[in-house]
Amino acid sequence: MHTQRLLKIAAATAAVAMVAAGCGGSSDSSSASSAEAPGGAAYAGPVGDGEGTVNILAWPGYVEDGSTDPAVDWVTDFEKETGCQVNVKTFGTSDEAVKLMQGGGYDVVSASGDATLRLIYGGNLQPLNPDLVPSYADIFSDLKMQSHNSVGGVPYGVPHGRGANLLMWNTDKVTTPIDSWASTFEADSPYAGSVTAYDSPIFIADAAVYLMATKPELGIKDPYALDKTQFDAAIALLEQQEPLVGEYWSDYTKAIQAFNSGTTAVGTSWQVIANLAKAEGGKIESVKAKEGATGWSDTWMIAKDTKNINCAYKWVEHIASPETNAVATEYFGEAPSNEKSCALTADKDHCATFHAGDTAYWEDVYYWNTPTAACLDGRTDVQCVPYSDWVTAWSALRS
Repeated sequence: MHTQRLLKIAAATAAVAMVAAGCGGSSDSSSASSAEAPGGAAYAGPVGDGEGTVNILAWPGYVEDGSTDPAVDWVTDFEKETGCQVNVKTFGTSDEAVKLMQGGGYDVVSASGDATLRLIYGGNLQPLNPDLVPSYADIFSDLKMQSHNSVGGVPYGVPHGRGANLLMWNTDKVTTPIDSWASTFEADSPYAGSVTAYDSPIFIADAAVYLMATKPELGIKDPYALDKTQFDAAIALLEQQEPLVGEYWSDYTKAIQAFNSGTTAVGTSWQVIANLAKAEGGKIESVKAKEGATGWSDTWMIAKDTKNINCAYKWVEHIASPETNAVATEYFGEAPSNEKSCALTADKDHCATFHAGDTAYWEDVYYWNTPTAACLDGRTDVQCVPYSDWVTAWSALRS
């Protein structure tokens, strides 16, 4: 298929249907309860006129205004229709996003699951009022009310899209098709020195996914819920992998260059990397490994202390609408979250390629989540290793 970044995509012109009423008060919706919300965040009332500005913190490629590619713009029409001027800052990792949100000044963030719970429990976000986001009703049901975007039955945002972290290889270097993470983790890998891995503490979960399949005696049920024994096993596997790794990546453009040049033979990747690498002439193949995979489901979330609540809700509805969600997720290279978007993508095979409505495909894709001491898999007889310890262990591994 054609790469999303090279498609000539027309600007999205979705109208934002909002309740024309003053901001404030409480909603009679039973969808969420401020009494249950961590951090004591307020529960937004009806949306009214925009304040004139919305400050957005986002992954690269999620808020495009034509400055990257004149044909790719879903911001300009939003600004004209709502009067809300968009100011955007992009980030490269979830840890960076958390720090920036904690510093204040942003109204909306596109947060991955390894950031969401830190922001919710840190009191940085407010619960979502789904009644104020008409497109929320059309979001795939298996993306809503998940452990990374809700707490205690309270939704904290609107899903943007999702993707699996794929096993990818350069076919000049790996001449026989592969389907297992073994080529990236096992000490006898023939690709020593040319393996790549994602440079983030959350990559510990990738090791845990492999161990779930290869060492069932460890009893891992959720790669983000690791007790000390399970966590130590994942770290041991990563230490075994480390001599195999030629480069750890966080900038996906550099990952593309490494795969296409052959510097990287095999490793973890995203669908967008595979698409762009092929578009540039790279000899690339990719697959979801047979052991399963980690992945991401990003969520648009609203800051607890936003002074631009109306513009914030208007943006969330705009980006979740079928037209804009189709354009934005196709451009980035991921499955859209809005079921109606599948009929609106420029590439009519996009949703099939990215398994948008294929529930079975996602059953062994474990979306990034924030590890906590209270085990996310429901165990109460042990304590799990919290994310702060993941950061410490990753830093030690990479030092």
